[in-house]
Amino acid sequence: KAVVSTQSTGREKMLSLQGASTMDPDVASTIIQKVWKGYSQRNKTLKLREEELIFIGMQPNSDTPTHHKDSPVSKVSKREEERVLIQAQHEREYQDALVNIKEKIREAEGPDIKENMQDQIRQWFIETRDATGKFPDYPSDDEGGSAAIFKTKNGEGEEGAEGEGGKKKGKKGKKKKGDKKEKKEKGK
Repeated sequence: KAVVSTQSTGREKMLSLQGASTMDPDVASTIIQKVWKGYSQRNKTLKLREEELIFIGMQPNSDTPTHHKDSPVSKVSKREEERVLIQAQHEREYQDALVNIKEKIREAEGPDIKENMQDQIRQWFIETRDATGKFPDYPSDDEGGSAAIFKTKNGEGEEGAEGEGGKKKGKKGKKKKGDKKEKKEKGK
């Protein structure tokens, strides 16, 4: 024991000459253990936090690359691309449907609308002839053409509005039948 104590005192003297402090080895080992345990616990805590974030889906898994096909980021970007394509396809279908519907309406209702307008123009000519005694001149393009006829007809009152929009009076004399009933009621 004497040899060991002289060696340790010799070391202590050398260290003290170099400016190092002398410390009890038990105290030094306790300090080293405390620093090491703190360091290792911080690393464990960080690792546990990362694992928990990965588990709840708040952070991507560090083991898999971020461009992996099953990662949430890639799924979202893939879904956005699909949505854009679907929206573009639906827009094209919508525009095509608009054109098709307009064509179908022109084919189905066009002749009826044309006939109705011609009947209204004829009616205007007949009414004007009855009122003035002669056929009127057809309005020029500067005056509005046939649109001027519809304006004046609508401006006359209820009869013009019913003829164009609300209650349609057909060729078969529905108006005349109503007139006959009114005349019978007036006569009684």
